[in-house]
Amino acid sequence: MFPMTPIAAALALLFCASALAAPDSAATTPRSLLAQAKGLPADFEEHFFDVPLAVRVELDQQPLGEAMVVLSRDDRISLLEFTDTSENRYGALEREKWAGYLKQGVPLGNCAGSCPNQMLAVHYNLENSLVSILSENAERDLEAKRFHDQPLGGSTGLMVRNQLNLNGGQDQDLGGRFGLEASASLGNWSQALNLQVARLGGPDDKFYHAVQELYTQRELQGSFLRLGYFTPSSEGLTRQPRTFGSSPDTAVGLMYGSSDSLAINSPKPSVYPIYVTANRQGSVEIYRDGLLINTQSVPAGLQTLDTRPLPGGIYEVEVRLIEDGQITSTSLELVYKPNNWRNLDERWRYNLFAGQESKLLSNWDQQESGSATAGASVNYLMHPRVILGLSTRQIRDKLQYGSSVDWTLADRLSLYANVYQTQDHGTGLDVQSLYNYDSGSLVISHNRSWLDTTSLYDTLPDGTRVKQRNVFVGETSNSSLALNHRLNSKSSINARVSHSEGNTEGVGVDLGWNQRTVLFGSDANWRLSLFDRPGSYSSGDERNRGVDLSINLALGGPGQQITGSIGSRTAIEGGRDNNASLGWRKDLKDHVLQSVSVTALSDTYGLGMSGFGSFGTDAITGDGFIQRSSYNGNFTGGLNVDSTLAIGAQKMMLTSQGDLRGAGLIVDVESDVDDVVLRADDFSGGSALLKPGRNFIPITAYQNSSVGFDFEGNHAPAAAINPPRTRYHLNKGGIEYRKVTVMKTLTVLGRLVDGQGQPLKGHHVINHVSRGVTEVDGFFSMEMHAGTPTLEVRQGNQLLCQFRLDADRHRSENNVLMIGDLRCTPDTLADVTSTDQKAG
Repeated sequence: MFPMTPIAAALALLFCASALAAPDSAATTPRSLLAQAKGLPADFEEHFFDVPLAVRVELDQQPLGEAMVVLSRDDRISLLEFTDTSENRYGALEREKWAGYLKQGVPLGNCAGSCPNQMLAVHYNLENSLVSILSENAERDLEAKRFHDQPLGGSTGLMVRNQLNLNGGQDQDLGGRFGLEASASLGNWSQALNLQVARLGGPDDKFYHAVQELYTQRELQGSFLRLGYFTPSSEGLTRQPRTFGSSPDTAVGLMYGSSDSLAINSPKPSVYPIYVTANRQGSVEIYRDGLLINTQSVPAGLQTLDTRPLPGGIYEVEVRLIEDGQITSTSLELVYKPNNWRNLDERWRYNLFAGQESKLLSNWDQQESGSATAGASVNYLMHPRVILGLSTRQIRDKLQYGSSVDWTLADRLSLYANVYQTQDHGTGLDVQSLYNYDSGSLVISHNRSWLDTTSLYDTLPDGTRVKQRNVFVGETSNSSLALNHRLNSKSSINARVSHSEGNTEGVGVDLGWNQRTVLFGSDANWRLSLFDRPGSYSSGDERNRGVDLSINLALGGPGQQITGSIGSRTAIEGGRDNNASLGWRKDLKDHVLQSVSVTALSDTYGLGMSGFGSFGTDAITGDGFIQRSSYNGNFTGGLNVDSTLAIGAQKMMLTSQGDLRGAGLIVDVESDVDDVVLRADDFSGGSALLKPGRNFIPITAYQNSSVGFDFEGNHAPAAAINPPRTRYHLNKGGIEYRKVTVMKTLTVLGRLVDGQGQPLKGHHVINHVSRGVTEVDGFFSMEMHAGTPTLEVRQGNQLLCQFRLDADRHRSENNVLMIGDLRCTPDTLADVTSTDQKAG
């Protein structure tokens, strides 16, 4: 916007030469601009005042960035813009704060009167083209703030997340869950509501419903206070000790704990992977506290579940493997997605609760009501590598105890262990260790716990639903050793050995080899696996032994893949089941369907099919699958749908983006540029794409930050965004509204002269979207809104003249409008809508 010239460099060289002969005191005493420019030739002096100059800006002797400024003879400095901020030591927010102050025009020297941002003085040094800002923090070690300041006056808003999970099939009753999670902000208090409606499927066709949370919470510095109706779990801890037995029911009471104890949804996978070994193509259902939270389609063989969609934290889930509509295995697994904690100044994390067991709008028969309940959980950071945990609570007149240790034994070796006990139930143990090395990783795990499958059902070949045949109530154990090793950049091997007791008995071995090659000119991935696993219902209770060879080929256009496999395994009756499959997958762009895949498989029993698709719109997102069993021809399927309703500032919208643990902005984009796409970047992390119309931007709660707007991609249109950024500061659940305008622009090149044709330098030329400053010869260059071709000229606070331009009367090349001379005279202050500009 402001062309750079070698004038500033020449000025600095001249000043350096004169400074050698100056007294020493002159170099240590801040001098006025006139004093600094006194030794300059007259021709250079006019290039020093009231024209754009390139300078470096420092705050407390630390770089803030490079900028263009204007200096005036009355010792004032005005910032035009920052041109390079690569060496900014303070971050975008600090730079933005000082830019807003300096753009207003600031007197040089010591600050007198009301000084914003703890400023003491501002100085300019011609010798090195440096603007120095001095604040009260100049000689202080800036300590990072431990807590976010809450917004003055609080915030308001409501976000309602709706989740639907369905599973069922032919001759199989439909089961699933609808969950409603609401997060609201009222002042400095946040509210939460969690409502669940579920149908378990099977002979029990009853709809179950319950309110699990309805409370208000106040965040304090380092702690939180919760009042109302909630599940009395140890959710306030960084490392949560496990317990087993009866799940804690809801209670009415109060809870007090560490402020970082609130769970945060995380897209990261679980540190320790969760494995399933399917004998045939099937699906997996993941339950937490008896409620379905996710369902996934899995092919045959050893598979790792996708844990990224699961909530953050450390908790236990029940994993059910379903093949041909029948539950063939059930296991209890640990989801391990903790948050980092290494602050030795705060060694304790704690959680306390007390109240009365109660149920609200609930028809769950096993849920108790009326008994007193209380509990306490603590974490202690014994060492940056060792975190200890302990919990005790009373649930249904029984005491539950839990202990844990999270130990990083070395940079690449970690251990997580739990020992827990429940009165009249038993003692459990869980140990997991992870070792990472340059070429791979090694995971060792062992757990002993109780399992109850009395509420699970099987589907007979004729479609009849009966209680699961292998009902098991008692202690189970599972030990495993898993190895992943990279042989080279294109080849890797993996192995897993497991031993189970209880519901599943025996030793299982899985070996795999992966190889990346090029086939038919396209990238290909080969996998060979050998397996020998304990028997189950789907293998006729005989050991499942076999081999499988598969290939994944990137054939066709971008995002398109073809897969195939051939192998052998143990059949349902115990014989051999030779099988093969062929699949196709396509990732789509700019479409409601984001990806689709189809797989056909053939085995001893016939032909089977499966299909998967993920979809997303501005309002909802989700995925689903459907399968046809080659064994009995029955169809089964699953569906996951997610959407969020945001309400705030008298605006509302449905969005597929949302984080109920944070806050959000509703943004309306108005544009006169067709099909424009903007990118909104949150300075606290995260980004979103915006299109004309109503949009939603998830933002970080409690952080006083801002969102910047820019054009998506590398080819920006000739347009301006107003405003280019916006600030926010919201509590959890808070919603605010913003309006962003995108306007077509022209680059205007002209010269400003007075009535006698003499150039006017140092005058500010202003339009709706930008401003420029005239050079010594009166020339200026700036952007102008194509739909509002008006300019106004100011010097200081005085409006000198206004113009309305007619683009058709001037020459235009490559979107640059050359308007020639603009004569600024008092008569051009007339009505801007009717005054013709005078061009020379």
